[in-house]
Order: sequence, then C-alpha cells, then structure tokens
Amino acid sequence: MTQPHATHVTPDTQDTDGTPAGHDPQGTTPAQVTPADLRAALTAQLGGAARAWLDQALDEAAAHPGTHGPISVWELRLAEAGRRCGPAHADAARVLVLHAARADTDALTRVYTQGTADERRAVLHALPHLVPGPDALPLVEDALRTNDTRLVAAALGPYAARHLDAHQWRHAVLKCLFTGVPVGSVADLAGRAHGDDELARMLADYAAERTAADRTVPEDLHRVLALTESGRPAPGTADPHGKES
Repeated sequence: MTQPHATHVTPDTQDTDGTPAGHDPQGTTPAQVTPADLRAALTAQLGGAARAWLDQALDEAAAHPGTHGPISVWELRLAEAGRRCGPAHADAARVLVLHAARADTDALTRVYTQGTADERRAVLHALPHLVPGPDALPLVEDALRTNDTRLVAAALGPYAARHLDAHQWRHAVLKCLFTGVPVGSVADLAGRAHGDDELARMLADYAAERTAADRTVPEDLHRVLALTESGRPAPGTADPHGKES
C-alpha cells in the first residue's frame, strides 16, 4: 500500500460562507453520524440542483464501486462536490460518495495521497464508516504531522479514538493545544483522558513552559487536565464516538 506523505499547509479554518470547515451549518461532523442519517440531513439542506447531483453521484458510485482504470467516476465526483453542493456541505457529500463506492483502505489511501486537502479531510471523516480495523492509521498519522488544522481536527474523530495508541493520542491532544484546534474536535476525549497520569504530566509541563515564557496557558489545557483527574466532562470537551454504519 502506498504510504502517504505529510503536507504542511495552514489554510483558513472557515469555508467561504463562514462555516467552520468540516462542519455543516447545524454542527454535524460527518464522522459522527451514520451515512443514512448524514444523507437525510444533507438532502434536507441542499437545493434542487445540488440534490439531483448528489443522487446521481451516489447512484454512479454504488453502481461502479472500487477502482476502474486510472480514475473512477466516483473519484471525479469527489472533486466536484464543493462546486456542486457548496463548501459548507462538501465534506458530507464526499463522505457519502466514498461510502457509496465502498472504498476500501487502498482506495482511501489513493484518494488521500493524490487528493486535495478537502478530499483528504473527507477521507478522514469517512474512516469510521468504512474501515473496521487499524489498517488506515497511516492516514491519521500523516494528518497529525501536518500544520493544516482542519486535517488535524478531522483526524481526531472516532476512528482515531478507537485505534491510536496512547502515546500517539497524547501527542495528538498536545498538537491541538499547540495549533489552536479546539479539543472538542477530539472524539471520546473524556473517556481516553480519564485517569491518564502521563497525559496530566505532559499537560502540566506544557503549562509550566508557557508560564515561564510569560505566555497564556490555553483554557483547553485546563479542561483536559481536569478530565485526567476526575473523568467528568468539562463543558465543551466531551465528544462521544457517534454511530458507525
């Protein structure tokens, strides 16, 4: 399987309509709901032309899944999703296309490696719906090496919560603090942070470094630190796994 390579870009954290990238206007993250529920929600929000395009794209993907030639029809639809559905809904549309195409780990890796940042983000959102085991962890690991905060946030969904080992997960949480990604993006934060003394130590060290440098300690750091001590979700930090298909 081709191994992805980290890219280091820092795009804006909002889509052109002001909606945070990777979230629809109602705050639903595509990784957190079943494809059936995601399609119902998206269909209700799209205009007529966009709905017709989505229906056709999903029918094509279901009829011709897998890989056909240098590039499959459904892969072309991934590139069109932003223009057809609007930037606020593109992630959801792409996840649905990937699901309809029954993309396996190899196909997801190809799309991630060759695709745009938006397409890579959609792959990350699709992982909990399409990959039952840890085979796609290299994609998560690659996203966590980038400086693209939207990719970092998408990488820390339910798939990472289930499959990242403790060492990688702790450093991912710290990466959120370093880069300003809200810790609310981290799926199952309360469950994994509960009783994690090593994470508490790392957070305390980081807070001490910030204080010594006369820099503000992020509020999110205090929230995560509280979770390590009590396991009680602090406001805005708990993010359960959500459903899988």
